[in-house]
Amino acid sequence: MRPTGTKAELEARRRMAVTLYRRGLSVREVAEQVGCAPASVSRWNAAFERYGPEGLAAKPQSGGHARLARRQLDRLVRILLKGARAYGFSTELWTLRRVQHVIEQEFATSYHVGHIWRVLRELGFTAQKPARRAREQDEAAVQAFREREWPAIKKKRRRKAGRSS
Repeated sequence: MRPTGTKAELEARRRMAVTLYRRGLSVREVAEQVGCAPASVSRWNAAFERYGPEGLAAKPQSGGHARLARRQLDRLVRILLKGARAYGFSTELWTLRRVQHVIEQEFATSYHVGHIWRVLRELGFTAQKPARRAREQDEAAVQAFREREWPAIKKKRRRKAGRSS
């Protein structure tokens, strides 16, 4: 699992580990001090011996570049928080396809619908399932049913006969 910290902080941690090891501390002592596995200390020292200080440098981030800048993501959050109806959809439900449509319309960039959830998760949104309710549901009729009819048709719990040991 990747440790927490920026690339610069993690690089400083690697450099500190190699420095401590070269001062004579054991691999285990260094690992305890910098908060890593002993194998990491050995690996970092080997990289330092082979490549010098550049062997401990932070690696470039893998993967493609973000398609939306931070300010565009902030704007997307504001759009989503206003609601789907405010954007012109018939219901308040944000679906991945609807968010994909908004991104294409507002930012002239496209994401595969299967990756929209990654963008939403990065923005702090989680999947929500709307409560299913009939649109034409009459609350007064439901309450009357619960009070009058339901008790009459509800099965009664049978009492178990006492058992002797």
